[in-house]
Amino acid sequence: MSDTFDITDMSGLDLMQAVLNGDIPGAPIARTLGFAPYLVEEGKVIFRGTPTEAATNPHGGVHGGWYGTLLDSCMACAVWTKVPAGSTYTTLEYKVNIIRPIKLGTQIEAIGITDHAGRSTGIAHGEIRGVDDGKLYATGSTTCIIMKMK
Repeated sequence: MSDTFDITDMSGLDLMQAVLNGDIPGAPIARTLGFAPYLVEEGKVIFRGTPTEAATNPHGGVHGGWYGTLLDSCMACAVWTKVPAGSTYTTLEYKVNIIRPIKLGTQIEAIGITDHAGRSTGIAHGEIRGVDDGKLYATGSTTCIIMKMK
């Protein structure tokens, strides 16, 4: 990304669509953890990813942080799609409920949906589901702060 690019010049929806289309790079953490945007709509963002051995804990299971990062990303980005140009956002808190283990190599969708986006706060919920099996692997919720920058 250029040093002169200011993310507050565009709305969050426009920025997320630019990431989806490959016009601007997404978050480096997404590349590191193996997930990418799959769908971007106002109030809804879906990421798809597949955990690899690099995402495992010492017991060989998918680390809870992988679930958390995917849910934080999809939920917060869903809020971001409601943020106008001239403002930004960040996660204040999020909660994750892991329901069942994800087997390595299972492609999942992390779905974030905005429940509220006001002048200063955004609230969203999310879930991780298997693309092929449709199983629910985890749920989450988040509160984000929305800040006027310009």
